[in-house]
Amino acid sequence: MRYVIIGNSYSGLSCADAIRRFDKTGEITIISDESYKAYARPLISYYLEGKTTDETIWYKDDDYYEKNNYKTLFGKRVVSVNTADKKIVLDDNESIEYDKLFIGPGGVPFVPPIDGFNAESPMMGTFTKFDDAKKMERGAKLAKHKEAIVIGGGLIGLKASEGLRALDMHVTIAELLPRVLGLALDEISGGITAKKLNENGIDTATNDTVTKINVDEAGNPTSVLMKSGRELVADIVIVAIGVRPNVGFLEGSGITIDRGIIVDKTMMTNIKDVYAGGDAIVSYDILNKKPNIIAIVPLACEQGRVAGTNMAGIYREYYGGMGLNSVEIYGLPIITIGLTNPNDPSQTVFIHQEGESIYRKLVYDGQVLVGAILLGDVAGAGILSAIIRQGEKCLKYKDEFLKGNIYSFVIDNEFEIYNINEGYAIRGDFEDLPQFSRSNWR
Repeated sequence: MRYVIIGNSYSGLSCADAIRRFDKTGEITIISDESYKAYARPLISYYLEGKTTDETIWYKDDDYYEKNNYKTLFGKRVVSVNTADKKIVLDDNESIEYDKLFIGPGGVPFVPPIDGFNAESPMMGTFTKFDDAKKMERGAKLAKHKEAIVIGGGLIGLKASEGLRALDMHVTIAELLPRVLGLALDEISGGITAKKLNENGIDTATNDTVTKINVDEAGNPTSVLMKSGRELVADIVIVAIGVRPNVGFLEGSGITIDRGIIVDKTMMTNIKDVYAGGDAIVSYDILNKKPNIIAIVPLACEQGRVAGTNMAGIYREYYGGMGLNSVEIYGLPIITIGLTNPNDPSQTVFIHQEGESIYRKLVYDGQVLVGAILLGDVAGAGILSAIIRQGEKCLKYKDEFLKGNIYSFVIDNEFEIYNINEGYAIRGDFEDLPQFSRSNWR
């Protein structure tokens, strides 16, 4: 059996490992447009901060590919997929045939049309890959005024800003929404986060964005014009608005795409023997109860495992996922789970706040917990995420949840929960719990 995997990150490698678990002899080829072995993408800002290095950013052992008998084609880009003839074509015109194909190419940065932006400039770019971090590192050394502009105040923008600040740059985040992390945080938690950024040399220009980048004769930025009319000095400009599914190379393949790749519960596309997972797919959102793009690592890993298991001939289903974000900003931990800014009047919000260091918010739909914001004190995040995923009725425990002081009790005689401060988690059906909660098990 010839397995071909497009993508060398979380979903692709989870797929490969699942295949190898059940098929010890099949030929597995992993293709990546990057020249690196697998690295932890969330750590690229830590690389700039000196918290990780060229030796520690990798999340697989040096002999990982060889030990599992994986063939690798790194630095190769897939330009087309011919599902009729079961082959793919690379950017050097090489064709590779497959019996079963997994597509996990991730996302590509969304760059809106901004007058003056040029990704080829050594002082402009995006921030999703290891090479982007290295480019920023080189650019900071050339910066005359040590001023950087980051367009976008989401997770990518905040981590890019932290990385640039570690390179001795003064940073301004331009965010069109009223607050940073605007889709996940509310007004209070967004304000606390902005203050933490401001205290550490990162300004936040919310309800504003960049409309034009002024450049010098070499095409490098000198300043930016803001929607508000302000002009800010800029040596470096990073666009970090978000990512979109990387599906352009699938044009003409016959694979159904609606924003992202459409898959069924086995992670198979509409084409037999072609599977997909990760940031490029549309899958079931268990809270919004509809197909959605949820680009987070734990779900990419789970989708890859489900796909690989089915590709190896063992039936398994993917039941869906939900939004979850986890980030730490200058020592301030932030976790958001599920629906954090409800619009439905039937949903109820409960808040516990201790100054500007701790903020915990729970969102209930009737008796069912559907969302949470945990800032400063993230105790029980794994437990709460599991409860939200399971749709358990637990309104009577809201006070314990709010204070992060959950003691042993039983919900509907199904799941038993132990004291969070002891480090325990839910006891139940292991396979039904989301991947991101499993690390809390003992």
